[in-house]
Amino acid sequence: MSDRLPTQLLGLDFSSAPSVRKPLTLAWGTRAGSVVRLDRVDELPSHAALEALLAPAAASELTGGFIVGCDFPFGLPRAFVEALRQHGPGSLRDDLARPSGGAPALDEASPLIHALHRHCGDRAGFQRLIDGWGQTWHTDRPTGPKLIHRPTDQATPGVSSTSPLQTRYVPVGKMYFEGLKRLVDADLTLPGLRQGRPDAIALEAYPGLLAHELLGRRSYKSDAQAEPAAQQDRLIARMDLVDALEQGRTRLGLRLKLRPAQRDHLVSDPKGDRLDAVLCLMQAAWAQQRREEGDTRWGLPLHVDPVEGWILTA
Repeated sequence: MSDRLPTQLLGLDFSSAPSVRKPLTLAWGTRAGSVVRLDRVDELPSHAALEALLAPAAASELTGGFIVGCDFPFGLPRAFVEALRQHGPGSLRDDLARPSGGAPALDEASPLIHALHRHCGDRAGFQRLIDGWGQTWHTDRPTGPKLIHRPTDQATPGVSSTSPLQTRYVPVGKMYFEGLKRLVDADLTLPGLRQGRPDAIALEAYPGLLAHELLGRRSYKSDAQAEPAAQQDRLIARMDLVDALEQGRTRLGLRLKLRPAQRDHLVSDPKGDRLDAVLCLMQAAWAQQRREEGDTRWGLPLHVDPVEGWILTA
């Protein structure tokens, strides 16, 4: 089994609205034993560029298969999806209705994201759908927080990823809306969620997990308006983070191999996007190693809610 695994590893720092200022950032690498070699870090200017790369018929470097760790949620909180299924506006109730007998489908992620795109049209429509929960639909919803989390978002002590229903500030919900559909349309296999192309594997990653393990609450991302002292502190944090990855000081048991120019390239990015892509790459490498050792779940828990998904290494 292990010699048939894709060897190409990718780490994707995603954006719901890529631009020249905030492109998609893609780290490429391979693993040999416990060493992960970074080959390069690319910037993709648009979602179309990502689609072209992932397409099944694409004549690209990925024709031999790949394993990618993606920095966006692959699922939504179960309570929100059940509210859509029972009380959702428009055609959502019919689109999300379970087959007769009530048994869950083997793949709930694909019909869910397709139904959301049909109903919402775009990410602004998805934001309106979330905003309307308890106001324009499911108006008898019990009082309580709306931006609820999945169990995986809070599975690691001391770390909490943003709710997939958050569409402002850190618009993780919009990243789900834009990102998951592209993975499904490219027929990628999402372990625990859907079976697609056997040589094209995507897993939900979260760079904040590794960063917190190595830096605690120190920030490695600089605000352009930050004071020079704060910017210097965050530069040092990026240097410390790269040092720790190179020395293998994480619970993943993997060591990052860099050339000096690559190290400078990672540290010199004040936004931290390149480092985030590399952190996702390391999580993808860990999943590949788990599968190589016989774990058919790719390091995920035995029971993953097929609507919510799970973050690698959480």
